[in-house]
Amino acid sequence: MRQLLLDLIPAPPPTLENYCAGSNAEALTALAGWLTAGHTDTCVFLWGEAGAGKTHLLAASGACYIDAATDPALGTLPTAPCASDFIAVDNVEALDDAGQIALFNVFNRLRAAGGRLLAAARVPPLQLDLREDLRTRLGSGLIFRVHPISEDEKRAALAAQAAARGMNLAPDALDYLLARAPRDMRSLAALLAALDRYSLERKRPLTLPLLREVLQTTETQTA
Repeated sequence: MRQLLLDLIPAPPPTLENYCAGSNAEALTALAGWLTAGHTDTCVFLWGEAGAGKTHLLAASGACYIDAATDPALGTLPTAPCASDFIAVDNVEALDDAGQIALFNVFNRLRAAGGRLLAAARVPPLQLDLREDLRTRLGSGLIFRVHPISEDEKRAALAAQAAARGMNLAPDALDYLLARAPRDMRSLAALLAALDRYSLERKRPLTLPLLREVLQTTETQTA
């Protein structure tokens, strides 16, 4: 049997369209509007707990992405004038002293040049343990809390995606999928597409026995 998950994972690249908004529809709409021409705010700041989808949105924005969790000094930050007029910095709470100075300087450059900064952290700007002038700048633009998608929202989104594909995803199959598969919606959506293809090739409906067969075989092959 084919290694289904290995064929499909990593999941498709993050986009605003494949972001499962849940209760974040207002933030998603505002971000989409800010990404269009004619924006006036230099910075948009997203905050929320891990797994809420902040990284997905930063990666989907089209900005030059830097993760402060792996690059706390922002050594990969574009520094030449006009090297990038749109920068996304994830996990800004992880910035070290050099990274804070670098982000402070790049914020001023972007503001002067009409560029944009998209930043994210687990807490809002004023609660960050960063230098005061940087916290003030990060808090000067649009700020949105990003909430994790609830289990009910996740179930509803998967059921809707299955229905759009003409699949009848029974409640017991959905329970099994959510219990055994990756938890993020992008991976779940990719797995659902793989299951749809697999069931069509085998000419078998997506029942709980078929789902067990696929996931258990995949686990054996990837062990």
